[in-house]
Amino acid sequence: MNEGVLRMIGMALRAGRLAVGDEAAGDACQYKRCRLLLVTAGAGEGAQRRAAHFAEEGQCLAAELPCSNEELGEALGRKSCAMAAVTDLGLARAIVERLAQEEPETYGPMARRLQLKAERAAQRREKTAKERQQRGGGKRPPVKYRKK
Repeated sequence: MNEGVLRMIGMALRAGRLAVGDEAAGDACQYKRCRLLLVTAGAGEGAQRRAAHFAEEGQCLAAELPCSNEELGEALGRKSCAMAAVTDLGLARAIVERLAQEEPETYGPMARRLQLKAERAAQRREKTAKERQQRGGGKRPPVKYRKK
């Protein structure tokens, strides 16, 4: 596996955009904050099932990393880690694009789907910015209180 992918995952952790471990990843999925659920190839059968359930519940993408629990754990400063949830769309997209460079047939469709999600998010941001401009810069007039 490319060291660049593990470095990006470590960067997501340092940025506070990564939920590490089964419980934290499950919570991120449950509260719909997860953009990409990462599971190692060395994860057990139970962890794989939980990850599939979390991804379905949180309506997020799940990617199997071609590395062991120890390799991912080392990148995150832990002994081992089987599951992690990326909560930032840009970082999730960058990680999947890096994976798609190595294995396009496996990660290519996932990269295209995250690209589409990023485009839709940009359109929504643009739309709200235009609405704020029409309102007059987004600032509301100050509230005037009457003295009694």
